[in-house]
This record gives sequence, structure tokens and C-alpha cells, in this order.
Amino acid sequence: MTDSVPIRDAATVLVLRRGGEQPSVLMGMRGAAAAFMPSKFVFPGGAVDPGDAQVTLSRPLAPLCQRRLQHQASSPPGAIAAAALRELAEETGLLIGRPGGPPCPWPGHGAAGLTPDAAPLVYLFRAITPPGRPRRFDAHFFVADAADITGDPDDFSAACDELSHLHWVPLAEARRLDLPFITEVVLAELTELTAGLPHGQPLPQPDTVPFFDNRGPAPQFRQIA
Repeated sequence: MTDSVPIRDAATVLVLRRGGEQPSVLMGMRGAAAAFMPSKFVFPGGAVDPGDAQVTLSRPLAPLCQRRLQHQASSPPGAIAAAALRELAEETGLLIGRPGGPPCPWPGHGAAGLTPDAAPLVYLFRAITPPGRPRRFDAHFFVADAADITGDPDDFSAACDELSHLHWVPLAEARRLDLPFITEVVLAELTELTAGLPHGQPLPQPDTVPFFDNRGPAPQFRQIA
């Protein structure tokens, strides 16, 4: 039997905060009535909207990230990166952008005079929701450094109400929360990527991007080189 639920492109951002006693990652909890992953702690993110492809970015993704995103993805890399930055702004109120560029139609960036900036995003992980779920996504996970946020990283006053309990979770403690399975896997990848990384050193590109591919009759685990 073929699963009739369409698969939508989606983008998620893991914002990593360094400089304290231990690194932390920004997470929030989805509502109990949410159709997808209710009451689970997740990273900011959501589906790619048609308008995301029309948004001008002040800087594009790194060439390696762009090439990896082009691996059988249905949306262009710029649209996926734009969705990641838009969802981060909507769900947390935090902005990653640069002044002096073309005006942005998004309320947060527009009011701040910022053009969304995709250059700080590092492509970390990709996973397609398995069949049988009420919603299915081809989810692309990025990492961003909290140092690239414009403004106060503790100010969530402009966030929408889609995520509650927004807070910075020590990376070593994040897996104790009530998490979706894929979130646990992505956290493990983030921990491995940033182990021993000194504060102030740019986030590295992973050697490969793990990909849980659930498009076919049987799940497959791939690596995007």
C-alpha cells in the first residue's frame, strides 16, 4: 500500500551557544495538540514555503552545503536555507542577518533592517519522515553559532507561540528531555562535530551528511559526501 501523505521539504536550525562552562543548544517544546510530534522538545524549524525561494539572502550557503543540499532535494538550496532562517525568527525571535542589503519581507528581519544571512549555516543532517505518519517531511538540519545572532540571544519576546519553554539546554543534558528519536540522533551528530572545538573557532563542515531515506518501501541510511 502506498503512503498518500505528501513529503514536504523542511528546514531546522540547531543554534549552538559556546563560551560558558559547557556548550548549550536552543530547544523548545511543541504543543500537546500539535499534529506533528506533540509535547516533544525540538529545535526551531518547519516546512519550506513557496515564498522562501523569492527571498534575497545577504550571503549564500557555503558551496559545500549547497552541493550537498542539491542531492535529490526538491527545493533549491537557497529556499531551504531561507526557510531555516525564517523559522528561527518566527519560533524564537532570534535573527541571523546582515545590515545594508535588500529589504526583507519577514517582519523580524524587516523591522531590524537586516537581510537574512545563510553563510553561518552548516548542513549537518537529513531525514525523511517514515510512512504512516500524519505529516511527512524531508527535513534538512543546520547548525548555527549563537555568536552569529544579531541582538540578545536570551530575548525570545518576539517568538510566536508554536514552541513553549524556549531555553538553552546544556548539550550534555539535552538527551534527557522528551525527544523524538531523530532529534536524539541529530544531537549525537552535533556532539561529535563540536567535541573539543574551542570557543571562537568557526563551526567545521562534517565529513559527510547522514541521510535517513524513507522514500522507498524499505528505509535506507546514506551518507551525502
